[in-house]
Amino acid sequence: MVSGRILPVTQVVRQTTRDLRRHNRAALLSSLYLRGPVSRLELVAESGLSAATVTNVVSELIADGVVAEAGSVESDGGRPRTLLAVRPGFGHVVGVDVSETHVEVGLFDCALGTLGTVRHPLVGTRLDPDEVAALVRTGIAEVLEGGEPDAVFGVGVGVPGAVRDGGIVHAPTLGWRGVAFAGLIHPAVAELFPGPMPVHLDNRARTLGQAESWRGAGRGADRAIVALLGVGVGAAVATAGPSHPGITTSEWGHTVVKAGGAACRCGSHGCLEAYVGTEAVVRHYAERVGKQPVIGDESDVELARIVAEAQDAGPAADVLAETGEYLGIGIANLINLLSPDRVVLSGAAGAIMGPAILPAVRDAVRRHALDYLTGHTEVVLGRLGPEAVALGAATLPVARLLASGGRTG
Repeated sequence: MVSGRILPVTQVVRQTTRDLRRHNRAALLSSLYLRGPVSRLELVAESGLSAATVTNVVSELIADGVVAEAGSVESDGGRPRTLLAVRPGFGHVVGVDVSETHVEVGLFDCALGTLGTVRHPLVGTRLDPDEVAALVRTGIAEVLEGGEPDAVFGVGVGVPGAVRDGGIVHAPTLGWRGVAFAGLIHPAVAELFPGPMPVHLDNRARTLGQAESWRGAGRGADRAIVALLGVGVGAAVATAGPSHPGITTSEWGHTVVKAGGAACRCGSHGCLEAYVGTEAVVRHYAERVGKQPVIGDESDVELARIVAEAQDAGPAADVLAETGEYLGIGIANLINLLSPDRVVLSGAAGAIMGPAILPAVRDAVRRHALDYLTGHTEVVLGRLGPEAVALGAATLPVARLLASGGRTG
């Protein structure tokens, strides 16, 4: 009894039933999205729900245009099983990568297929939050040109720092402390769309880890560590769960791999980032050849040139060998601590230098990690390409879509 009256039992039961249906719809849609294409029979086996419940929910999702039939496969002795998948054309999402050197904006379909990308350097912005927000708006407007703004159901933004309640960003590498970035982004973005537009912010290493776990090299792993290699260095740990992988992040780039070593942007010395970050590699090369380092947005271009030069013996090859050694030490530390079954080298620098240094990285891991752990861990390259981090940001509105069971309103 509350306040002298008895609550209506029928109202409580009705609410519980509605919640259960919503939960079932979200769970089945997540399974379809993350593991599809799959058949109804596979959904029954995986979810533990009855065949009738699965059939009803799938019928609703198809009627709503979220899911469609996607071919068939042979079954054991019976009729071919119809496969189901989320419709890429159900809607679009925007992913924004705010890095230390540039803003990259991508437009993606509902299945995270790339429809277009633009990139703007941060040179001239002085890393001022208002100017960065304006650049984000410019990038979104450009990827939407000639498209359908009303097809977009969400915008995701990845930033190099911690995101607190209310979209407050702490990003030391940008010089931001307690910046209300969400408050700057919302009005800048709202005018580009015909109706209210949800904007989601998160750490860019976390969103990259989510993308590699959903669509990239981390898919199917029980515990994958996704290394974000760029100007900054971070890591996300993706642990398999009943629906979505659980994602946590760490300041892995600021673990010390050499006492009293190279100066790091964080103010310490000997951090991993000071040896394997994009600008760190470019600086070490410049020191060896006696020239000024190429930093800023052009550092990726310079890193690619160093990788090409490293095919022959010389300073470039020596620098990449050292980079592979330190990166292998950093990964070995993660393996000894967390015992993952897969480590993925991703991010812009991972895409540029990963193939060249992978053998050296694996060799260093073998020498520095415990034998009984390395035997169960593979070190692989990311699969998502140069727009991987922007694609990671795009997973934020998609995750919200899955959690709502395909409701965009």
